[in-house]
Amino acid sequence: MFGSIDPLVLIASLMVASTPILLAAMGELVTEKSGVLNLGVEGMMIVGAVAGFITAVETGSPALGFIAAAVGAAILSALFAVLTLVFLSNQVATGLGLTLFGLGVSSLMGQGYNGVRPPSSPRVTIPGLSDIPVFALHPMVYISLLLVVAVWWVLRSTRPGLILRAVGESHDSAHALGYSVRGTRFAAVLFGGACAGLGGAFLSLVIVPQWTEGMTAGRGWIALAIVVFASWRAWRVLLGAYLFGGVTVLQLNLQAAGVAIPVELLSMSPYLITIVVLVIISSDRRRAAANAPASLGRSFHASS
Repeated sequence: MFGSIDPLVLIASLMVASTPILLAAMGELVTEKSGVLNLGVEGMMIVGAVAGFITAVETGSPALGFIAAAVGAAILSALFAVLTLVFLSNQVATGLGLTLFGLGVSSLMGQGYNGVRPPSSPRVTIPGLSDIPVFALHPMVYISLLLVVAVWWVLRSTRPGLILRAVGESHDSAHALGYSVRGTRFAAVLFGGACAGLGGAFLSLVIVPQWTEGMTAGRGWIALAIVVFASWRAWRVLLGAYLFGGVTVLQLNLQAAGVAIPVELLSMSPYLITIVVLVIISSDRRRAAANAPASLGRSFHASS
């Protein structure tokens, strides 16, 4: 059945399919490490997808499309930050509202762009290796991998990373030590929004590539789930994203091979497997609670 499939092509397909979720999940990891729970990842991804698509089509530059996607989603995340960090609105309710708002705004912005093809994105060409599929992918695939390393290193070994972790563990103690809790969290939320926007743009400019209403298809929720699956650790986020991407590629290959399984069941398999993994992990509540940032989802009330 799979004898005609090149393993290197399969790995390359897995890396491409995983990139949008990896980008969004890494952004959400940083956001949650600061103590903020933003459930609006889906909304930010879809806004990034449409903003990046429109910009790339109108300017003819995919690079400008990715920049516009990051900026657009960051602006949307800034709205969430103002509501939750300044006006102290409920983070869960505000995040859900952000997703609904993002879906509506993207639908409005995308009118007139259905069926339009964006400019093609360049691939990385390494002399002597360009014929190997895993060395001839879109630059954003490699950027996502570098992002994992950078986030891991910053959180583990730098002063800003230690401050962000301190704010996420105990915002009152961090405030008492003179750190800006709101400033730190605001920066983390903006970073998370920009990463989600890049993930959305990768969907509309590289994977599809076209604009379709609701094209994120729940990937933002998967990114949220992967952060929990990863126990808020960067390298585990990479593993979780590639696990989801692998299942997605597998179900597409099964469909192409004509396996006698309903297409609907194959299409829902990545989400089902994600749910099963989360249920297994969540069964140990003490371990999950120990790994989560202690101040996650809690509003900060400054004394002055």
